[in-house]
Amino acid sequence: MPEREITPTHSALLELKDERAGMQEGYDFLDEKRLILAGEILAELARYEREMDGFHRIHVQAARALRSALARHGLEGLELYPQATVPCKELRVEQGSVLGVRVQTAAWETGERRPPEPAVDASPEAEACRDAFLDLVLRAARLSVLAGNLERLRLEYSRTARRARALEDVLLPEIDGNIRYIDAALEELEREEVVRVRQVRGAP
Repeated sequence: MPEREITPTHSALLELKDERAGMQEGYDFLDEKRLILAGEILAELARYEREMDGFHRIHVQAARALRSALARHGLEGLELYPQATVPCKELRVEQGSVLGVRVQTAAWETGERRPPEPAVDASPEAEACRDAFLDLVLRAARLSVLAGNLERLRLEYSRTARRARALEDVLLPEIDGNIRYIDAALEELEREEVVRVRQVRGAP
C-alpha cells in the first residue's frame, strides 16, 4: 500500500498493526513448515540413497552375471532361457502425509514362488543372471516410490519458501514502512496541535 494512499489516523495505524501481526503469524508458520519439510527431504533422501546404493550394487552383479551367461549360452540361447517367476503377489503402497504432502512407503507382499519352467540347458550362470535382474526390478519399484516422495516434497518446499520470502522481503517491510510513516505523521500532527493550543492560550 503506497504511502500516498494512506490517511494517517490512529484507526489506520491500529488496522495496519493488526494486519502486520497476522502477516507475522503467517510468516512464522511458513518458516516452521519450511524447516520441517527440509528435514523430511533430508530423511527421505537418505532412504533413497541407501536404496540406490543397493540398486547399484546389484546392477554391477547383474551385469557381471549377464556377461557370464552370454559367454555360456550366447544371445539366442539366453533369450530362450525360462523367465523368472516373481516371488511376490503385489507391491503394497501405504499412504502417509507430512504437512499435507503425500508420502508413500512401499513393500512387496511376498507369496509362494513358483519354480520356473525347467531349462533345456540349465546353468548356474543363467540362474544367477535371472535372479540378479529380478532383484533389480523389485528394487526399481521401491526407488520409484521414494523418488515420487522427493519430488512432491521438493515442490511443496519451493512453494512454501516462495511464500515465506514474499512475506519476509516484500510484504512485511512494506507494511513496516507504512506504520513508520503513519507514526511520524501522527507525531507531526500532535506537535502542530500543541503549537496551536499554545498560540490560542497566549492570544489576548
